Amino acid sequence: MKFLDIGEVAARSGMKPSALRFYEEAGLISSVARRGLRRQFPPEVLLQLKLVSMGKSAGFSLDEIAGMFGRNGMPDLPRDVLHRKADEIDQQIRELTALRDTLRHVANCPAPSHMECPTFRRLANSTGNRERKRKNAAHLK
Repeated sequence: MKFLDIGEVAARSGMKPSALRFYEEAGLISSVARRGLRRQFPPEVLLQLKLVSMGKSAGFSLDEIAGMFGRNGMPDLPRDVLHRKADEIDQQIRELTALRDTLRHVANCPAPSHMECPTFRRLANSTGNRERKRKNAAHLK
């Protein structure tokens, strides 16, 4: 098996060698040997790094991501956790869509003052209510 040195992994993954060393210390990836002072990684590390990046983008913590790899370093993805995270992302999309629509309305509203615009007032009130609900739900966790 041909191993990839840390420079190759960095070039192919787009990650800095310092990030790779950090991920190794955190237990997300593992080097298998050294050639001189350079860490050597199996080719599977590139898939692992893609999954780490995807997990970070989805909002998982590094500890949560580390728990998604089996002892052999290969993905062992908990479907129920992924479903919950997808549901959270759906909720974020709805909230961001409502915020975008509010901003567009505010930017385009023909009323002389936004406070005179009933649509703006309704949107501002609904945004405030959603934010309070979100904060209350976060406190219950």
